[in-house]
Amino acid sequence: MLNQTKPDPVRSPLLDEAQAQGIRHGYFTRVGGVSGGIYQGLNIGTGSNDDQTLVAENRARVAAWMGVPASHLLTAWQIHSPDVVIAREPFAGERPKADAIVTDRPGIAIGASTADCGPVLFADAQARIIGAAHSGWKGAFTGVLENTILAMESLGARRQNIVAVLGPSIGPRNYEVGPEFVARFVEADAENILYFA
Repeated sequence: MLNQTKPDPVRSPLLDEAQAQGIRHGYFTRVGGVSGGIYQGLNIGTGSNDDQTLVAENRARVAAWMGVPASHLLTAWQIHSPDVVIAREPFAGERPKADAIVTDRPGIAIGASTADCGPVLFADAQARIIGAAHSGWKGAFTGVLENTILAMESLGARRQNIVAVLGPSIGPRNYEVGPEFVARFVEADAENILYFA
């Protein structure tokens, strides 16, 4: 599987429906990349200690799959925040520090890098506005998902038309938390207890 030369992302049927409006998506795994060692496969993390030549090749492969030049595959410098950036063109210089990106521009591919955290992809297919969020517990707790929707609305998306899909991430069998962690969420909203059952 890791010997494949092309990415083979996980897809969502809910987001596949947006393809008719020119919106492509995928949750990319390690399949189809050139990195080795602990970064084996399709590592696109420009902030990693991987050989940046290999990272650039991996990013080029993802961009090609998405149908854009490598310079138009945008990711943020993720900091576990509620912060969202609006991308209207490729980023000049350093990537912005944020945990979500939204755009209304055709030809721009946006993404979020995750391991344990939840990658959430958003699309308003009618308005052709998309979002990608890195949703770890800190970002989720402080509103990165809500802020992504607000940023999409600022570009003309309609909340009732937005589809949001959580991609592969760690689950409760592999991620234990203590009572103080649960208390923080329940204090914010008593109904949050449902997510810790």
